[in-house]
Amino acid sequence: MERIVVLNPKGGSGKTTVATNLAAYFATTGENPMLLDLDPQASSARWTSHRTAEHPPIDCIDGAKGSGTVTRSWQMRARPGCNVVIVDTPAAVEARRFPEITRGADTILVPVMPSEIDIHATAKCIADLLLVAKIRREDNRIGIIANRVKANTLVSRTLMKFLGSLDIPLVATLRDTQNYVRAAQLGIGVFEMPAWQARQDVESWQNLLEWLETKKEQVPSTPKIPQQLTNAMTAQLLV
Repeated sequence: MERIVVLNPKGGSGKTTVATNLAAYFATTGENPMLLDLDPQASSARWTSHRTAEHPPIDCIDGAKGSGTVTRSWQMRARPGCNVVIVDTPAAVEARRFPEITRGADTILVPVMPSEIDIHATAKCIADLLLVAKIRREDNRIGIIANRVKANTLVSRTLMKFLGSLDIPLVATLRDTQNYVRAAQLGIGVFEMPAWQARQDVESWQNLLEWLETKKEQVPSTPKIPQQLTNAMTAQLLV
């Protein structure tokens, strides 16, 4: 089972946009994705509640909300038939929790917005992933997503210069468009919008999707953690 963690402690970086649109893509390809929403705002969970029967179903666990009837590990379990779990993490996650959050993750996606504040916060996030969570660059597990980028602006050029200095792959550049706002309101992804309306946005995801596909073909450098254990670790994060 593939596990993708979308992480950036800076609020408003676009974690839910990335998580929900990835879930929509995997749903359209028959991968039976599950969203694990750890954010108390429950934006991913709310997004799935807007989906209609005409779109492939996406299971979502509101991980920030406890259950009085089952154990935490049971609540967090991946459903039968699920092939990919996408974790939407909350804002303001402390660096000391990074090892737990990223343990067992095949991929860690770090969205960043084009602003000086976001660039500074993302630099710290990457440093904490490397130094605190001990994610090795050579494992190629971290990918950066430039989010809501307006072409040919000074701030976008500053962002691209910063990203080019990190030695971490830039796997997608998502443009600033109302399509993501409309998709969020409807509980769909840009992949499920009419082709004439979202063609540019669908194209902007291709590098990321190809990168994820390439990673599946790579031999893991570390042993995979059993799913029961990753479920238990996720539950422990929320205690």
